[in-house]
Amino acid sequence: MVGYIIQRILAAIPVMGFVALFVFLMLRLTPGDPAAIIAGDTATPEQLDRIREALGLNDPLHIQFITWIGNLLQGEFGTSVISGKPVIELIQARMEPTISLALTTIILSVLIAVPLGVIAAWKHGTLIDRFVMLISVLGFSVPVFVIGYLMISLFSMQLNWFPVQGFRPIGDGLGEFLHRIALPTFTLTLLYIALIARITRTSMLEILGDDYIRTARAKGLPEARVLMRHALRNCSVPIITVIGIGFALIISGVVVTESVFNLPGLGRLTVDAVLARDYPVIQAVILLASLIYVVVNLLIDIAYVLLDPRIRYS
Repeated sequence: MVGYIIQRILAAIPVMGFVALFVFLMLRLTPGDPAAIIAGDTATPEQLDRIREALGLNDPLHIQFITWIGNLLQGEFGTSVISGKPVIELIQARMEPTISLALTTIILSVLIAVPLGVIAAWKHGTLIDRFVMLISVLGFSVPVFVIGYLMISLFSMQLNWFPVQGFRPIGDGLGEFLHRIALPTFTLTLLYIALIARITRTSMLEILGDDYIRTARAKGLPEARVLMRHALRNCSVPIITVIGIGFALIISGVVVTESVFNLPGLGRLTVDAVLARDYPVIQAVILLASLIYVVVNLLIDIAYVLLDPRIRYS
């Protein structure tokens, strides 16, 4: 088991190296000049050249890449060319809204979607099953921004239950934090309920027809125990995989939701950096998202090892 985990960790290193190279070349080779954006339209060629020299943009590409990688290995992500602040400070300031939204969405989605998927598989072919599948289809079909605006229209504008936009850190009080994060969480939860419930239902249907499930029922075990302890436990790997990937997707892809609800998270930071061609910020955010994907997949692999005795004892 330990050897398998070490192998997976080592395999992640070249992946991150390739991502770093891809991000660096993608941003450097696209049209646009950060020096012109910083200096403005009235800058002289001499001023532009001084800015490029200060940013290291006059160096050959391979020198820029080696310098950048060396700084990364020292924990230095550079300085924003627009705000002049260290990139790590900008990311730290935007992490809490995004992490909070990801955690509340995944927790609520799992609490609702897994039981729905189990019940849909148990009642396969009935109205309950069709209802769950209808929810899944709607969750996949309706765009997130449409759900967000409908939530705002109903719960904020008409019922006045929740604020339209904004974020309060959990340090200001749990009640105020939940009050602000509720609508964005509900908006994303509908999408991930559809995804997790569908995968849970499919995985359970593959297991419920197996011999050991029929044996457990023949022994007179309670149906709830058969479903939760025997069936769900043995089909948990694909469910855990989807949950993990969903968490990574939320962190790296909440641009629309954060824009709709005006949340000062990583998604908004990424949009602002792309529009301003703020190279250091864009590179750091993309690398962070890639690292989250790698870590999540590693945790999924560890969970797979723990759940599969054939690997655990190999």
